[in-house]
Amino acid sequence: MSKKVNLQSLFRGLQDQMTAQLNTNREYIYHPGSKGDSLENAWIEWLKKYLPNRYSVDKAIIIDHKGNTSDQIDVVIYDNWFTPFIFSQNGFHYIPAEGVYAVFEVKPQIKGNVGQDNFIEYSAKKIESVRVLERTSSRMINSGIETKPRPLTKIVGGILVTDNGYRKDKTIIDHIKSQQGLRSIDFGCIANYGSFYVDYQGEEDLLEKDFYKRYLDYYSNRKYKKLEFSKMENSMVTFFMQLTRYLQQAIGTVAAINLQSYLDRIDEKIDEEI
Repeated sequence: MSKKVNLQSLFRGLQDQMTAQLNTNREYIYHPGSKGDSLENAWIEWLKKYLPNRYSVDKAIIIDHKGNTSDQIDVVIYDNWFTPFIFSQNGFHYIPAEGVYAVFEVKPQIKGNVGQDNFIEYSAKKIESVRVLERTSSRMINSGIETKPRPLTKIVGGILVTDNGYRKDKTIIDHIKSQQGLRSIDFGCIANYGSFYVDYQGEEDLLEKDFYKRYLDYYSNRKYKKLEFSKMENSMVTFFMQLTRYLQQAIGTVAAINLQSYLDRIDEKIDEEI
């Protein structure tokens, strides 16, 4: 008879491994720029290690077919199956908006300011800079069957930090609650405090045929309902499970990219028949 595996011990090992790495970065790297790069790389490496290979993870700038770009994003989870081109230069990536699943901002602590904005507001603006980009959707062949262009998928936005710094949950809740529309935050992880997700009210208008308008209206109309924290000792595990839930069961596969919309920028055409 096979022995049972103690899942609690496995989860605790995963938790301890990542928090130890984050705490080491906090305690022994003093230069602000180096500390930031180190934390971003730690989150990227951790997500690359545990997410399925269909997902790529990098820091990047997002672009759309009109040449618009997002702000620089600390952590981007994107498709590497149906997104045919990723521009890379000296280790940095420019990713078509159609391929993006999720974006995150990284800091040592959730409390604090970046310029004139608190970190939560700053992160929300970064998320908005990605969501506002115009994405295309095209027909595709799946298992030999042609499928019509699908509606645009959600782009999940969140924050990843090591420590809290606030005395009360209410302060975090108030900051997140004030971010609305394309700036709204879906979830995040405070490694030494707990992960969280935000529950919103609102559904897509499935009768709206303009996919881009449907997507924008969804974010404009959804309303904050509540925020739920995990236990501190389960922060990494619950965050990862929530992320996986969003990716696999709420988003699924990104829409096929309309390649012609990008070639239009250089006045070229592709043959759509074979």
